Amino acid sequence: MAALVAGGIGGALGYWAADRNDNGSSGTSTTVSASDTPRDLKRPAGTVAGVAAKALPSVVTIDAQGGDGEGGTGTGFVYDEEGHILTNNHVVASAAESGELSATFSDGKKYAAEVVGRAQGYDVAVLKLKNPPAGLAPLPLGNSESVAVGDSTIAIGAPFGLSNTVTTGIISAKNRPVASGDGSSNKNSYMSALQTDASINPGNSGGPLLDATGAVIGINSAIQSTGGGLGQSQAGSIGLGFAIPINQAKNVAEQLIKTGKPVYPVIGATVSMEEKTGGAAISPEGAGNTPSVTPNGPAAKAGLKAGDVITKFNDTVIDSGPTLIGEIWTRKPGEKVTLTYERDGRTATAEVTLGQREGDS
Repeated sequence: MAALVAGGIGGALGYWAADRNDNGSSGTSTTVSASDTPRDLKRPAGTVAGVAAKALPSVVTIDAQGGDGEGGTGTGFVYDEEGHILTNNHVVASAAESGELSATFSDGKKYAAEVVGRAQGYDVAVLKLKNPPAGLAPLPLGNSESVAVGDSTIAIGAPFGLSNTVTTGIISAKNRPVASGDGSSNKNSYMSALQTDASINPGNSGGPLLDATGAVIGINSAIQSTGGGLGQSQAGSIGLGFAIPINQAKNVAEQLIKTGKPVYPVIGATVSMEEKTGGAAISPEGAGNTPSVTPNGPAAKAGLKAGDVITKFNDTVIDSGPTLIGEIWTRKPGEKVTLTYERDGRTATAEVTLGQREGDS
């Protein structure tokens, strides 16, 4: 459609110019040359063009083809000089068990890749190029904790398969609770996300969200679609994109590179996934008729019981179970946190030392 529109405009302008010549125009050119424009326009490192030029060689388009014929395109970026690539789990899930994975750089060179480890709950995966080229340039990692609403953002990815696409925007919100799914299973990923209005579409998943200096502050992972759901459906950008904060993604990536398995911090309690509970309500019972509060677990040691409604995680207001999970997963096992909860109309607090769970359940 873009070609048709451009062609139509070109035709209209051509007719207008011919009509002027037919009516006695002198035929002299009406264009003006910018004689002062340098032959090689230099773009400073701090401009969007400068940041993009430096970052693009370290961003790859990932092609995942599953053994059952399913597949798709996503994005990733160079994590270290050894050839590790950081991306989303949902980008590679279809080819993780049996299939083929490849990473194509901005210069068109393509390399076979394999999964080192993936974390479905965090929606993070680490790949490794089988024969990495020399001179890989990892993207610098920023500090997502220091990001402020209004900061400039640059997203790089392959929306709808259009590799090496660069879009810009700002951080429009922080600590946004997001539960997203890839549409192929009933398992969700939870994050306390960075929200941006930089244009993000299907295919941007796994790509870097950069700050104005070119440092990675997040992994683009989900969009709000017009259908009302969160995920990576074929809906286009409406200016609400969500990225996993890089501080969290880095912790997950290091664990995956080290052991191949993710580690999740837990409070040892099953909470309701309903959104209209006024907080995160501890369920009457856990999965398979197990206790909702793990005996001798972190929550039990802190005195929490089934029916308690958790309303704050440290200073963050908790309005649902997914919000609580997203906040817990920004922490590490062994950290101490303060939970505010309601029981029988009364408000109380409890200090909880986070436990851990290894692997995806």
